[in-house]
Amino acid sequence: MPGLGASVGRGTATTCLQDMPNSDCILIIGSNFAESHPVGFRHIVQAKEKGAKIIHIDPHFSRTSQFADLYAPIRVGTDIAFMGGLINYVLQNELYFKEYVEAYTNATYMVGDDYRDAEDLEGVFSGLDEEHLMYDTKSWQYKMSEEGEQRKPAGDYASTVGPSKGSKSEHVTPEGQEGQGTFPQLHPSQVAKDPSMQNPRCVMQILRRHFARYTPEMVEQVCGISQDIFLKIAETFARNSGRERTACLAYSVGWTQHTVGVQMIRTSGILQLLLGNMGRPGGGVLALRGHANIQGSTDIPTLYNLLPGYLTMPSALREEYDYQKYMENNYNEAGWWEHYPDYFVSLMKAWYGDAATKENDWAYDYLPKVTGDFSDLAMFVNMKDGGMKGFFLLGQNPAAGGVNAGFHRAAMEKLDWLVVRDLYEIESASYWKRPGVDPKNIPTEVIFLPAASHVEKEGSFVNTQRLIQYREKAVDPPDDARSENWFMAELYERLQEYYKDSTKPRDLPVNNLNWPYRREESGQREPIVDDIVKEINGYTVRDGHVVKGFNELRRDGTTACGAWIFSGIMPEEGNNLSKRREKGEYPNLNWCFTWPANRHILYNRASADPEGKPWSERKRYVWWDGSRGRWTGVDIPDFPEGKSPDAPADPGGIELKAHSGASPFTMNTEGVGRLFTPTGIGDGPLPTHYEPVESPVRNMLYPRYQSNPIVKYWRRPDNPDNGPVNPDFPYAITTNRLTEHHVSGAMSRQVPWLSELQPSFFAEISPALAEIHGVKNADWITIWTKRGEVEARALVTDRIRPLHVAGQTVHQIILPFHWAFEGVVKGDVANDLLLLVADPNVSMHDAKSFSCNMRAGRRAHQGEDGSIVAREFAEHRIEGA
Repeated sequence: MPGLGASVGRGTATTCLQDMPNSDCILIIGSNFAESHPVGFRHIVQAKEKGAKIIHIDPHFSRTSQFADLYAPIRVGTDIAFMGGLINYVLQNELYFKEYVEAYTNATYMVGDDYRDAEDLEGVFSGLDEEHLMYDTKSWQYKMSEEGEQRKPAGDYASTVGPSKGSKSEHVTPEGQEGQGTFPQLHPSQVAKDPSMQNPRCVMQILRRHFARYTPEMVEQVCGISQDIFLKIAETFARNSGRERTACLAYSVGWTQHTVGVQMIRTSGILQLLLGNMGRPGGGVLALRGHANIQGSTDIPTLYNLLPGYLTMPSALREEYDYQKYMENNYNEAGWWEHYPDYFVSLMKAWYGDAATKENDWAYDYLPKVTGDFSDLAMFVNMKDGGMKGFFLLGQNPAAGGVNAGFHRAAMEKLDWLVVRDLYEIESASYWKRPGVDPKNIPTEVIFLPAASHVEKEGSFVNTQRLIQYREKAVDPPDDARSENWFMAELYERLQEYYKDSTKPRDLPVNNLNWPYRREESGQREPIVDDIVKEINGYTVRDGHVVKGFNELRRDGTTACGAWIFSGIMPEEGNNLSKRREKGEYPNLNWCFTWPANRHILYNRASADPEGKPWSERKRYVWWDGSRGRWTGVDIPDFPEGKSPDAPADPGGIELKAHSGASPFTMNTEGVGRLFTPTGIGDGPLPTHYEPVESPVRNMLYPRYQSNPIVKYWRRPDNPDNGPVNPDFPYAITTNRLTEHHVSGAMSRQVPWLSELQPSFFAEISPALAEIHGVKNADWITIWTKRGEVEARALVTDRIRPLHVAGQTVHQIILPFHWAFEGVVKGDVANDLLLLVADPNVSMHDAKSFSCNMRAGRRAHQGEDGSIVAREFAEHRIEGA
């Protein structure tokens, strides 16, 4: 989540669910919290019982909306316009927390004279390369002071920050270092500042100008939210923020799954910094993850361009062919990422042991170098074009869950072989025999391996709030079902045997891999989980003793650590803190383990004023104890424990010596929160409203640029787009989730009880839209785009309503995406309707805002694939045969 990382330093939730009852106001947007996270929602209930105001913004009226004090329907994909309206309201009415903003944000920082805002250039920022769809970010950088221009770099890998550093978006890895981006940044002592915040080039004034047109009138015209309700929401949230009161913002995949999703999240960082809610009890941003271990699967990543703990994968695009160049690009002398070499070298020692030495640059050459886009969508495009022979599919169901799912099914038909590990024979394992397809025409050899469920294996989940919770095994898996640990151990041991006699340099990463995991001597010979936890935690190489935390990791090869952010989870041999279950008072530091270092609210130094005193007794959380010379409070301080609040910043210092004792955001080079982001995000230093790629409405704010100008497209015949403002596709549509089903339904549609509760694929439409098409409740309707068509039962309901925007009426359709052609209950694949298009920062698909058409009745091509793309591919393949 670089939207948060680029703002405050870490791309993760800044707070925890248990802190919700301390909020005076909670804004839920991009999330149906009550139905998608029903267990966690109890904390929202507790907050309301204590007097908190609950606000919900969503296209669809749900149980979350019913519980809220204020609800506003919004046109899909226009959240930046709404949030920009809130930011403008706070600025215009001088409701920002001035002392907090002056001390703890970059509001006073000056931006270079070459910077031009979207307001100056009709919707884009300076540096746009329209031919290559990328920005040169040089002009977004801070202005240097005269003293700063003379400063010489310090530190192990520090180099002069020249004009070419980080200038092209193809070089930027926003996910790396949690949104800090790559390439050295200015030392904070080099930046010119305006303490009065009145200079036109200072961040505060740039922010004011950028959002000045995001007025209540504009919000109404773009989002469809009436001015009256918008002003009530803005006043409620702002008045419940400040010295004595704090407000929290919660979002989920209703924000992330957009072509501007990163920038939507950025708006939350800006708003919460302005209001002084970051790092304080009852405040912050709660990033609700899509399901149980999504947080963990990015912490120890399943992403092609990351290493564990948000270290960056070496990239040929950044010419990181050798270790020195890699470190020059990733090392920053100021801020916590000065420790980057400690974490990288310790990771390589964990992976390659004695084979990783200083002489061979810690086995740097063993790592692959990124040569292009290998994200999920790009990977399936390559697959469909014949660029992949085989594929391992573990815990994913692209045949039903992928965007333009028919494209994904057609792509898998081009494989020579496919291995699927799952609980059931999901659609991605049976696509070759789906309705309307002759299996004889699909050459792929599909191998299905049954997997153990979460109750049939031990391990851990990392949840929304960075809490690592150990899970005991309740029962043995049936028959041949096995855990992922077992499968990976077996796969590696057999590969190692296969390669053991090889003398080829390319095989060294396999032959020299450190594999210290013991296996059970009886039963299924499962790997010992605590051996894995020990490696993740870190240990000293000489004697194998576990380290107590990431502060003990070193860049000289004396320590090994599999994921530095988790370090501290096993501070003593065999003491796995994720197994802790001690009941206690909030925030209960003895329940499992929260990364980093068991800190529950991040940046909690900001809960105290610059002198180290609580902003208010009511919001007391972490403060400076002068008598003991240390920070103390109810949580682990997210700050050097013994650093005095009056400690000055050292202009020549590295790491946190470059920051003062009043710099809470230690992961950022500047030590402060970023209202304006000069680095880390590729499509603009400030969020800007763009329409979805497929929208029935013109961009009222920036008519020259309808949608994100550097969005990732795959323009090809098998991925046709509806285009903007196309009368053939007049309706806005979004996908949503139900409590009774889980994502693509691969697990829940196999359970009779859940299937009985939600048996049929349906679409929610308004009475007005139903009347246009002569549809009654429970009638069949067909919804289509250029990619596919689906049939569903109509749920005619006032929970979805037409919105009046820009002088026109916009009808919206709500479509759950849990059905497909396997399971106890079956239905068409909602994701067949979607377009392959992605956010330019993290390649996130857009499943939440596109256009469609609908009619009464069942779809054509009964008994065949509902995807036009997959159906035509099958016809062409047969003709070719």
